[in-house]
Amino acid sequence: MNDLVAGVITFFARDPWPITRDLVDIGLVAILIYWVLSLLKGTRAMQMAVGLALIFAIYQLAQRFGLVTVSTILDSMITYIVLIVVVIFQSDIRRALMRVGRRPLFRGARTARETQVIEEVIKAAMSLAQKRLGALIVFERDAELDEFVERGTDLDAEVSKELLYSIFIPSFENPMHDGAVVIREGRIWQAGTFLPLASTSRQDRTLGARHRAALGISQETDAVVVVVSEERGAVSLCFNGNLVRNLDANSLRDGLHGLFYRSAPEARPRERRPSLDVSSDGLIPPKVSGSSVGIDDAEETKG
Repeated sequence: MNDLVAGVITFFARDPWPITRDLVDIGLVAILIYWVLSLLKGTRAMQMAVGLALIFAIYQLAQRFGLVTVSTILDSMITYIVLIVVVIFQSDIRRALMRVGRRPLFRGARTARETQVIEEVIKAAMSLAQKRLGALIVFERDAELDEFVERGTDLDAEVSKELLYSIFIPSFENPMHDGAVVIREGRIWQAGTFLPLASTSRQDRTLGARHRAALGISQETDAVVVVVSEERGAVSLCFNGNLVRNLDANSLRDGLHGLFYRSAPEARPRERRPSLDVSSDGLIPPKVSGSSVGIDDAEETKG
């Protein structure tokens, strides 16, 4: 403790310029670490990062206590730690790099146009749910979706309830209904787009293809997806690999506003609770109600 106090006194006993430079340096490193942890928090990559940290701690203990065999094995692993990190965290690294330097769809301030886009999507989702017509509506955010989706029909059209409703009417003459609508920069970019399916874990196998597609694109990118169940006539919201089901119009509105209009520190809980804090990367705000991901539309095959 005395050494710590002495070190602090020595640090601040220098000239103002070196102190300011070192404080700025420490602050930048702290911000970088916070940003990385915020990116990983609540994801499967965070669990892997904890595992790597435990391996490193075991390696240090093995060296301290002279455990030669353990040290040799772990030393070989740590030699290739950079390659291991790149392989394990490739999706998270790719998503982070895509966010750098790209203008987000919504900056945090509500404009009339942005609010109108959300309202049209909500009206369309509720109308489709009432008629039990399945739908996938994807909001592109920081990450461009070109390399993640199978391109459909280019539209570049204004977002409206009537257009969205007509796109998802099932008909042999309407091939666009069997895919997703992608909204880019406040306009309908494409329709009939096919999304990557989520990995087939035990939980994912209980979901229909439409919900698995929503989970898949939200795991690979920061896209936000509104899902309308064809079997149940229920509306769900998918973001960051999370799925919240059975939302009414007000809950869906609160969720979308919380995702796009940034107003609170980031948080990424993995389980759905009655009350959640909104975050910049997209967790639903306190008023959103809905059940968490579970068995839904197991027989659903479209989408």
